[in-house]
Amino acid sequence: MSVDTIGSRSTAGPGDFDSHRFDAVQLIRIKRDGRRLSAEQIRWLIRAYTLGIVADEQMSAMAMAVYFRGLDDTELPVWTQAMIDTGERLDFSRLGRPTSDKHSTGGVGDKVTLPLAPLVAACGVAVPQLSGRGLGHTGGTLDKLESIPGWQAGLSNEQMMSQLRDVGAVICAAGSGLAPADRKLYALRDVTGTVEAIPLIASSIMSKKIAEGTSSLVLDVKVGSGAFMTREDDARELARRMVELGEAAGVRTVALLTAMDTPLGLTAGNALEVREAVEVLAGGGPADVVALTVALAREMLALSGVDADPAKALRDGRAMDVWRRMIRAQGGDPDAPLPAARHQQQVLAPTDGVLGRLDAMAVGLAAWRLGAGRARKEDPVQAGAGVEIHAKPGDTVRAGQPLLTLHTDTPEAFDRASEALADGIEIGGPAPAGRLILDRVGRAH
Repeated sequence: MSVDTIGSRSTAGPGDFDSHRFDAVQLIRIKRDGRRLSAEQIRWLIRAYTLGIVADEQMSAMAMAVYFRGLDDTELPVWTQAMIDTGERLDFSRLGRPTSDKHSTGGVGDKVTLPLAPLVAACGVAVPQLSGRGLGHTGGTLDKLESIPGWQAGLSNEQMMSQLRDVGAVICAAGSGLAPADRKLYALRDVTGTVEAIPLIASSIMSKKIAEGTSSLVLDVKVGSGAFMTREDDARELARRMVELGEAAGVRTVALLTAMDTPLGLTAGNALEVREAVEVLAGGGPADVVALTVALAREMLALSGVDADPAKALRDGRAMDVWRRMIRAQGGDPDAPLPAARHQQQVLAPTDGVLGRLDAMAVGLAAWRLGAGRARKEDPVQAGAGVEIHAKPGDTVRAGQPLLTLHTDTPEAFDRASEALADGIEIGGPAPAGRLILDRVGRAH
């Protein structure tokens, strides 16, 4: 069924499901002991958990067993497809043009989705970008966009299809029908110390992206202190497994490993990052944000078979035109002033020298403590809160020069934000190498 209606949804209910076919405890033992689960066992487990037949404490034990024992290259595709099969799968084949999406594993100052979606659309590829909210030190795309007055994250499938036809790009919240097993399992992993399991990360991301129905997908796998994956080998393994899952499901998939030891761009925070994204669309903006946006756009266009120059589309204003139409289509006013925090405080350089390190995790934690992020999904965020960066590693600074400006509506947060930054700034030592794109995983151009 096309997304012109509601997508396609699994209609199998508890009535035709054999809840006694397998024993959850026995399946836990199999994986605990390092043995392979069969395809039938995996499909039963995922569906039984979604239906509430397998209890949370049992799935917690299974998640921990997977954390230590893994899922091999036979098990993981079945696990991922089983999660997809618990919900709907969207279909954009009637759009009449290729579709492509990008997913980032999350970092500090990563506002690339905002200029990227309209940029790729301006080059002729439709971009259905289903995004999420931030949690902890990494920002959420929807939180950023909601700082634009009037902008709405929630769209029906019909509205999403209409906007893709009219504008070419949409950034919105994923509907509840996409991989509901993942929503339930992710919440469980979050409170049981199993979020970091590479097979569970890969299946979580790819079940939603495959169900989304896009023709191609580019993955931005962050590596470094401010990323989910701090080790390059782990990030490469995650990228490999996600690319393989996408390709096996018929989604052309490529991954870039990109650096996240230092924040991306010059801002971390919701409205602050929107402002920077608009600067990129206007032909300016920080060099690293522009470079990564263009690199990811080129990958998305290549996977879609479209020969276009995204750098030119930034320069000539076409991407900005699509941005403005995209924001208006979701109720936002692209000309409205963005929210600004009521209080600011500067962080000054203590001495002369070269800024050797500005730690991404430290900046992300500071932005979070200032109000830009949340500890729980239901927590509110401050649209104007965050960190503005005035110097990047490799820059020469003078004592007393502003390195950062902290923004918040709650000035009592300044002390805790400053504590987060205390060990994250170093002046002196060699300038960093500054590589942005560390590796590429996937099919050749």
